[in-house]
Amino acid sequence: MKKSLYADISLLLVALIWGVSFVMVQNAISHLEPFSFNALRFLTAAIFLILWQLFKNQHIKSLYTKDLLLAGIKIGFWLFLGYALQTIGLLYTSPAKAGFITGLSIVIVPILSLILMKHMPSINTVIGVIAATAGLYMMTMLGESSFTNSDMLILIASFSFAMHVVTTGAFAKNHPALPLTIVQLSVVALLSLVCALIVEKPAHNFSSAVLFRPEVWLALLITSIFATAAAFLVQTYSQKFTSSARVALILATEPVFAAITSYLWIHEILSPYAVTGCILIFLGIILSELPIKKKNVETAVLAGNEQKRNGKNI
Repeated sequence: MKKSLYADISLLLVALIWGVSFVMVQNAISHLEPFSFNALRFLTAAIFLILWQLFKNQHIKSLYTKDLLLAGIKIGFWLFLGYALQTIGLLYTSPAKAGFITGLSIVIVPILSLILMKHMPSINTVIGVIAATAGLYMMTMLGESSFTNSDMLILIASFSFAMHVVTTGAFAKNHPALPLTIVQLSVVALLSLVCALIVEKPAHNFSSAVLFRPEVWLALLITSIFATAAAFLVQTYSQKFTSSARVALILATEPVFAAITSYLWIHEILSPYAVTGCILIFLGIILSELPIKKKNVETAVLAGNEQKRNGKNI
């Protein structure tokens, strides 16, 4: 029971950190371009986890098999695409809107699981998708807020994050979590660095004048150590002590934290349409992951067993 409570609290802290990071990343990328920011963020996170692995005195060479490396590359690609599109989108949209649109990835996961893994979604999932879609429409298409190209980038990013979840679920069962996390974070860092060198200005981005700005180094510190390295490990290990539905429910609070942080930090005010949309999206995320009650089925099974016992007694 204590481990379950600890897992829930840890996941809630992960959601809080991810939600807060939307505002911090937006402030940082106004000085440090997106690909450069992600390269430094994920490289720092990977190095941190490698040092942690060395500290634990694990036999590193035996852990990094060919299958693990291939799995990590596939997972890392989707994670890179998601963060790349999300970070670029944050340049031109609000943190609150970005947080809620990104949160749709939790709803998209069951849809991709049906297409790729042939897992049939429950009625809860269908209702959740409808509610979240209606919420997205109200939040971005009604009132003062419009659906922009940046919002579309973040929506595509949410699909990438959903693919990351699906591929992680496919490979995580067969590989240890720590080295698999290190490989995927390293892939994100490498791909981000390549893009930064090609399309951005590395001489400017990696200069001391940029990196030592408080908005930049503080965002890098928090997002790399807490929102990347620690967060992914916490999410992986916490699932040993709590259900997947519970994990999704707790992490669904991330966009709520993003909106609250946006209100407190930069005083962003959402329109009534946007507030209603946010509520619908939040409810949709929750509904999509709630387990279906099997009370009737269990009752029928118990009744059948009772009849069998009675038949034997007769």
